Amino acid sequence: MRKLIISGVLCISLAAIGVSIFSYYNYHNPLYYIRNPISVENLKFDMDKDSDGVNDLDDIVEGARKEITNNTKYKDGYFDGGYPPPSEGVCTDVIWRSLKNAGYDLKALMDIDIRKNLKDYANRITKPDPNIDFRRVKNQLVFFRKYAKSLTLDVIPYDKENLSNWQRGDIVILNTPETDHVAVISDKRRKDGVPYILHNASTYAMEENLLLKWSKKKYIIGHFRFPKN
Repeated sequence: MRKLIISGVLCISLAAIGVSIFSYYNYHNPLYYIRNPISVENLKFDMDKDSDGVNDLDDIVEGARKEITNNTKYKDGYFDGGYPPPSEGVCTDVIWRSLKNAGYDLKALMDIDIRKNLKDYANRITKPDPNIDFRRVKNQLVFFRKYAKSLTLDVIPYDKENLSNWQRGDIVILNTPETDHVAVISDKRRKDGVPYILHNASTYAMEENLLLKWSKKKYIIGHFRFPKN
């Protein structure tokens, strides 16, 4: 009987350790599964560029999620006219397509800004090329720093004040040791309030639990809300 009790205790302990390791690996919190969930309210956003009855932030999320439904394949390239085929794209294509779903023509806006204010992009562009400029992460970073609302770069689980600044439809830009990257903040959140992201990184467009990992690694260099409200 004593052996059975010891074995049972060992099994429970090992299971608890396993769950803690899994929780830490996936959520950076060994107590993730035993803490109570929190609710983070959606920001009220009145702007509706395309007058479809859906505010811009929700329209942007809808546009990003269409990339997943479309199963958009990650494939880079240079295209006359600038636009890749609907079935292909990279991380920056998720952004302009999401904004297009809300009624904004990011290519036109960026082409005009680059042409009029080339000095602002001087470290990235020597001669404007409308076929590719709007699809460069570094160029999108310059544009959003100028015309979007800049927000916190910190992600703090269970902190409602912090997490209320991370809203669906926000745009997050990264600089990693391997590459630059850009994604849309999802309307789906973990139980600790941290939102998922919608992006296209290497295979197909996906919705993933990566935001806190990016924050912990100090990859996030830009967090924007477009347009400014």
